[in-house]
Amino acid sequence: MNILYTMRSSISLFRLDRNTLLKIQTKIDLLLLNLLNIILIAIIVFWPSSLLRVILGMPFILFFPGYATISALYPTKNAISSTHRLMLSFALSIAIVPLILLLLNFTSWGIRLNPILYSVAAFTAIVSVVAWLRRRGKPKSDQFNIEFDMAVPVWKGFWKAGRANKIISVILVLAILGAIVTLIYVIRMPDTGEKYTEFYILNTNGKATDYPQTLTLGEEGKVIVGIVNHERATISYHVEVIINGVKNYETSSISLANGEKWENEVTFTPTILGTNQEVEFLLFKGGETTSAMEPLHLWMDVTQ
Repeated sequence: MNILYTMRSSISLFRLDRNTLLKIQTKIDLLLLNLLNIILIAIIVFWPSSLLRVILGMPFILFFPGYATISALYPTKNAISSTHRLMLSFALSIAIVPLILLLLNFTSWGIRLNPILYSVAAFTAIVSVVAWLRRRGKPKSDQFNIEFDMAVPVWKGFWKAGRANKIISVILVLAILGAIVTLIYVIRMPDTGEKYTEFYILNTNGKATDYPQTLTLGEEGKVIVGIVNHERATISYHVEVIINGVKNYETSSISLANGEKWENEVTFTPTILGTNQEVEFLLFKGGETTSAMEPLHLWMDVTQ
């Protein structure tokens, strides 16, 4: 009973009255914010093609980080108006997310879906904790909680506001609308970025160093060959290993969907004694047998 009472006193949604079209009240807004973040992560992991991914993804990028930040900056209910709090949440999100992307660009993770997802969610969670702690340090009567009224005459006080406030409000509204339109455009338009294939070789420990340099005649050399398809379509590949102009090894056909990666151990066996022998790794795609991509090279000595 105590739990039910606490929840009932914390959340009161969609209350109608004579002067208000919709009234929203809640004291656990930060908890709900982070629960939605967790739900979005689960949807992307388990149901990547779900429409909910888009529905939750837009506020995840355009609203949640800024709202958590504003909550930390202004923990009291009278610090700023609800309208300004809402609009600044959008504006700060538009500023914060690109900064997170910029930082990711200088890490090994890069600007990819999962790093972006976890970084923005982590930022929102950490700032939410700061906001919650700051609220707890204020008197209960002064703590911020959502009490948002949507009256039929929208924004009655707009025309009574000063000129500077009007200009700032209009700029914020335009920025929010522009960000939403841009996000919808990016979601709906096909990806027209550069088409390419990653092709690389690693040693047997998965490092781009310490390749086999000296082999005895008849000894197998081993490397890991990697292919990543960024061609925006399913492509079939095969790899050939050439030693001193003679084919030494060839893989079977490798079919990769867009974004799919193939890594496998490839062996080659030198048949001629000599120093500084060239080992070429050729990648062919789409059934080609004569026109290879830019080859990769190793040089080795073959001893008795």
